[in-house]
Amino acid sequence: MTNDRPAAARLRRMRWTLTLVYAAVSAACLITLVFIAASIDARSASRSLDAQVSARATALSRAVWMDHGVLHLEPLSEDDLAKASTVTAVLRRVGTGPVEVRWVRPSHAVLPHASGLDALWTSTVQEQGTVLATKVGADGRKLRWAAAPVWNTDDIGAVVLTAVELAPEERSHAELVRWLTAGCAVLVFASAGTGHLLSGRSMRPALLALDQQEQFLAEAAHELRTPLATLRLTMENSDTATPRAASAMPDAVRLVDHLDRVVAGLLSRARIEAGSRQLELTPLRLDQLVEQVVDELPDTNADIMLRTEATIVLGDPDLLAQAVRNLIANALRHGAAADGPPPVDVHVAAGRVSVRDWGPGIAPAERERIFGDRVTGGRGGIGVGLPIVRWVAELHGGRAGAVQSPGDGALVELVLPQHSPS
Repeated sequence: MTNDRPAAARLRRMRWTLTLVYAAVSAACLITLVFIAASIDARSASRSLDAQVSARATALSRAVWMDHGVLHLEPLSEDDLAKASTVTAVLRRVGTGPVEVRWVRPSHAVLPHASGLDALWTSTVQEQGTVLATKVGADGRKLRWAAAPVWNTDDIGAVVLTAVELAPEERSHAELVRWLTAGCAVLVFASAGTGHLLSGRSMRPALLALDQQEQFLAEAAHELRTPLATLRLTMENSDTATPRAASAMPDAVRLVDHLDRVVAGLLSRARIEAGSRQLELTPLRLDQLVEQVVDELPDTNADIMLRTEATIVLGDPDLLAQAVRNLIANALRHGAAADGPPPVDVHVAAGRVSVRDWGPGIAPAERERIFGDRVTGGRGGIGVGLPIVRWVAELHGGRAGAVQSPGDGALVELVLPQHSPS
């Protein structure tokens, strides 16, 4: 069978849908984790930077002092801490005048505009302690500033500024985000591939079962079309003359019976495999069931020799009767002797139903293939009778197969576990 069947295509589309859903869920989870990790890194870096620049400003504000309004900046020139920051500066305001820059390092450092310096001074005076702010310098660089007060008795006489450039931290954070994003993409593709592989493995039995079922139905359709065509031809010929009509009726009845068996078998199998019918296992006498099947067979010229011994099995009466009927019908169909009506031997004992015919037999290479869902060649073409026999046997925990028979003909057996009443 090809892979373009609608049901198989639906399963493949379902597999891709599951893969996409799995990948989407994985991507959502990983993106959330990336967002959380990036946020944590940004907050951590910001806190670390703030702590660093604030500690420098506070330490430097304690290194300078004011004496009777005179600001002493000499310690800053010798303090290595003043060189550690990107910019270090000292601001002072006399009265209500503008904020003046009294000391800056490096000398070429670019400070915020006058309004920015005024804002830093005002915030420090209001907070009476170290304040933090992000300002953009005249050269466009973004700096994180810390302003710490220098006390003149009870008033703030100066403010020490330290600043650290934010660009390195931002580049480091951006690089982390890029790596996290790349890792997220790799993991999404890996999870999608894994999901696709797992979904394929989980659906493989379903695809195999679907393939077998559709293959079986295709062969069954062929099996139904053959007797229908023959029946149509027989009935058309019967319209031409009354004697021919009378002779054609037995063939028509035989074909209808064959169709009834095929349809009943397919219907039972479809219902059980679809779950619309439950397998009903009850203790029953297998020998009596076979006797009933033989009695209900349509009137044929076949010579059926039945030998039975009492044996009890646990099974579904309808399905077992169908399997036995298919065994005997197969022998009648393919076991005709060349010199007369087909003789068939049926033997029942110890949970085993053996059906022997005296036809051309079954080649060893064909003994297993005739029980497959796809049966071609062999003993007369395509059929679904024996595959149903094996299906019923396996459904009851038994087996069915063709065995070597002494002499001519074929020997086919249905073997079921015996049941011991408690």
